[in-house]
Amino acid sequence: MRIFEPHVHMFSRITDDYERMLAAGIVAVLEPAFWLGQARTSVGTFVDYFDTLIGWERFRASQFGVHHLCTMGLNPREANDERVNQGVIDVLPRYLEKDSVVGVGEIGLDDQTRTEEKFLAIQIELAKRHDLPILIHTPHRDKVKGFRRCIDIVREQSFPWERVLLDHGNEETIKITRDLGCWSGFSVYPNTKMSPERMAKIVLEYGIERIIVNSAADWGVSDPLMVPKSVAKLLEAGYPEAKIQQLVWDNPVGFFAQSGRLDPASIRDPIPADRRQTFTGNSVLRGQDPGAR
Repeated sequence: MRIFEPHVHMFSRITDDYERMLAAGIVAVLEPAFWLGQARTSVGTFVDYFDTLIGWERFRASQFGVHHLCTMGLNPREANDERVNQGVIDVLPRYLEKDSVVGVGEIGLDDQTRTEEKFLAIQIELAKRHDLPILIHTPHRDKVKGFRRCIDIVREQSFPWERVLLDHGNEETIKITRDLGCWSGFSVYPNTKMSPERMAKIVLEYGIERIIVNSAADWGVSDPLMVPKSVAKLLEAGYPEAKIQQLVWDNPVGFFAQSGRLDPASIRDPIPADRRQTFTGNSVLRGQDPGAR
């Protein structure tokens, strides 16, 4: 089974995760820009982070055979921070032109404030200008209300639904998004959000059309192997393997290929890795023998 992991924050994961992911069939990942657990207090810290996503992190993934792509955006958690919000918007356009950037995200709502709504609308407009799809983070609290408000804002901006991924969905939200023409994302977590068992039930009931499954693994209690574990549950349920392959590869690849920067053939196979390579003088070996593992 070839897997594209369409939402994982590898910046906060270790090298062993890359090895385990590749062994489980994950040959490509999409890393959305997001917050680091505490507030950043200056725009320069965002610049360094964005540079890391398109630089070191892409290189680090390649050293373990994994293709790395990303989306760029001001996440809703930090959209409320007047110290940085407009400054980040000012620097975003130069990153939205980078080859490995295949969308605008994570953008959306968290506390569901007017400020978050303002910067969501601004970034949807940026996506229009740069001809990119959008990855929308939906709130963890009052989720149905948050979904409906995100939908209203997308509609107000006249953004095409086929280029919208509404993420962090559940059994309630699929009923809202199913007929919109957008893509419905589901983040599978060890203890919250969506379990592999629940994910399998949703697929069995609704099918795979415009559904995208991810781990959203980050610095918290999470698991970057949740997509392979969801695959296992679907196989146990007797779901057709060809359909599962479409779910975990064709769907996410097809969505982000709308950026015009993702050639599916170019990421089908793992990257032949030479860990003696360096990025700005640094290697993942940290002085170790390249044949040691």
